[in-house]
Amino acid sequence: MDYRYIYLIGFFPVLLLYWWHRSKRKAMFQAELKESIEQGLNEPPSLHPVVDLARCIGSGSCAKACPEQALGIVDGKAVLINAASCIGHGACMAACPVEAITLVFGTEKRGIDIPLVSPEFETNVPGIFVAGELGGMGLIRKAAEQGRQAMDFIKKRSNGQCDLDVMIVGCGPAGLSAGLAAMQHKLRFKLIEQEDSLGGSVYHYPRQKVAMTAPVVLAIVGKMRFGEVQKEKLLEFWEGVVEKTGLTIAFRERMESVESDGDGFWVKTSKGRYKARSVLLTIGRRGTPRKLGVPGEESSKVVYRLVDPAQYEGQAVLVVGGGDSALEAAIALAETPGTDVILSYRSEAFSRVKQKNRTKLEALEAGGRLRVMLKSKVGRIDKQAVEIDWQGVCHMYSNDAVIVCAGGELPTPLLQKMGVHFETKHGAA
Repeated sequence: MDYRYIYLIGFFPVLLLYWWHRSKRKAMFQAELKESIEQGLNEPPSLHPVVDLARCIGSGSCAKACPEQALGIVDGKAVLINAASCIGHGACMAACPVEAITLVFGTEKRGIDIPLVSPEFETNVPGIFVAGELGGMGLIRKAAEQGRQAMDFIKKRSNGQCDLDVMIVGCGPAGLSAGLAAMQHKLRFKLIEQEDSLGGSVYHYPRQKVAMTAPVVLAIVGKMRFGEVQKEKLLEFWEGVVEKTGLTIAFRERMESVESDGDGFWVKTSKGRYKARSVLLTIGRRGTPRKLGVPGEESSKVVYRLVDPAQYEGQAVLVVGGGDSALEAAIALAETPGTDVILSYRSEAFSRVKQKNRTKLEALEAGGRLRVMLKSKVGRIDKQAVEIDWQGVCHMYSNDAVIVCAGGELPTPLLQKMGVHFETKHGAA
C-alpha cells in the first residue's frame, strides 16, 4: 500500500479548511476597508504604520499583533484597514518579520505640523525644548528616552540665575522620564500637568490595550522589566515610580504662555508665574480639551473624558459630542445599570463615526436605554440640572454629571506665539 495517498487524503481537508479560513478573513478585511473609506475613517489621526508593499510577504503578523485591529491582509499584503482606530504604539512594526513597516506622521492628503528640533531636542528658540509625541515621537519607549536625553542637555544650560532650572510641561512618558532625570541631576524643576492624572495620551487609550512593546530605561529607576504591556499595568507601574521616588507633579496646572526674558523665560500657568532657565514641552498632540463655554462648566461634575462607566451607575449623565469618543462614552454609560444617559450633538446627523458605534447607539436608543438629541446645544450647567436648547426649545433635565467629548485644541498656535517653527509632515517619519 502506498501510504503517500493516505497522507494526501488526510491533508486535503486541512488544506481546504485553511483556504476557507483565509478567504473568509480576506473578505472580512476587504469589507472593513471599504466601510472605512465610505465613512471617511481612512485617515489616521496621528502616528501610524506605512507598509512597504514590495517587501511585505503577507504573513499577517502585524494584523495579529495590532490590538485595535487597524491592520488587515488584502490581496496578500498588509493594509491599514481601520486607520481611525490606530494609536501608533508600534506593535505592528515590532511584529513584522521582514521589517516592511515604518511609523510616520501625516499622509499625502493631510499633513501634520511637527516642531523643528535639533538632535539635542532644542527648538529654534534657544532654551525651549520639545520631546515625545509633540515632537513626532509617539512610541512610548522612544518618548521616555527623549525626555531623559533632553534633560542631559538642559543640565548644561543651567546657570543658577533663575528660580527654576527647567519647567517641564506635560506628564506623559516623556515628562515623567524628564522629571526623574531632573531629580537625578539635582536640578530645580517644576513638572506641571493640565489634567488630574499622569500618563498623557496613554491614559486615554482604550481599556486593556497594549501600550508599549519594548523595555525602557528611566533615570533613578533603571530598566523597566517588561516588554509588551497593557495600559492599566503601565499606568500602575508609573504611579508606583512616582510614589517610590517622591517625584512631585503639579496636577490641574495648565501652561498659558511662555515669554522670553533675558537669560530665561517667564512661564505663566493657571496657578502662577515662574522664571525658568529652560522650558521642556512634553505635551501630547491631543491638546487642551475643547470646552463648551457655557455658565456652570467650571463645576467639578464636568469632565472631558470617560474613564470608568461604573462610577456613574444610577446617575443622570449628559454626554456632549458627535464623534466616536462621544458615541462610545454614551454607549458604555447606557450599558451601565441604572444610568440615565442623554447624548447631545449640535448637528442634525452623526458623520465620520464607525458604523458599529452608530448601530449600537441606535439599538440602545430604540430600547429606551438612552436619549439622542441632535440639533441641540447646552445652555447652562446647574448643580443638579442642565439646560439644553433642543431644536429651538429650551428644556431642563436632572443631571449628576456632564462628559464633554468635543475634541481638543492643538498646542500649535501657542508654540508659534513663542516663536517655535514647524514643518509639515506628509507621510514622513
